[in-house]
Amino acid sequence: MNEQIVARHWVALAAPKVAPAVATSTVLILGRIWNANGAEHSLGNAALMTVLATGAATAGAFATAGRGGGDGVLAATAFAASGGLALAGVAGYADGLSLPLLLWVLATAVVYGIAARCWRTDRRDTVAYERQTTVRREDHAHIERMEMLRTRTQIEVARESVAYADALAAALTARATLPGFDPQALTRAGLPELPTPNQ
Repeated sequence: MNEQIVARHWVALAAPKVAPAVATSTVLILGRIWNANGAEHSLGNAALMTVLATGAATAGAFATAGRGGGDGVLAATAFAASGGLALAGVAGYADGLSLPLLLWVLATAVVYGIAARCWRTDRRDTVAYERQTTVRREDHAHIERMEMLRTRTQIEVARESVAYADALAAALTARATLPGFDPQALTRAGLPELPTPNQ
């Protein structure tokens, strides 16, 4: 009921949206640095990146085909590593910048497409949780209001009973001081019954 309201910093809000572009840009930059340091047209380096990318893709395929549908996070990580290694290999091997930039744009678009799907799922889950929490709060608030009304009613009945008993005692005391009062006649007639809180 008394939840803290936490305003997230704009950097924390923007970081997940920028992370895919930063990741693919970092791979491209590292590939171009590797190209400048001797990887251009190096068959050994190209073969190494091919083997690493194929190994990561194979690990992703095995993670996907695992028991019970596999581990989605592990598969996604393996496939992302495979794509990153392939992009770094092409960026390191190619002599021009046009092919690495084309692959960078494609990789960034694919990563944003996958991330948008995850963001949409997270948003749906968040909205569903907030709706469920609101319904639960309203149910609890209704129960609290009903209990408060019941308690107030019991308190009012108890107050009325006390006021009635006080008035009866005052009336009996005042009557006892009157001349010609016979307490035996009152006992024979009986006293009126006090109301109980449950009535």
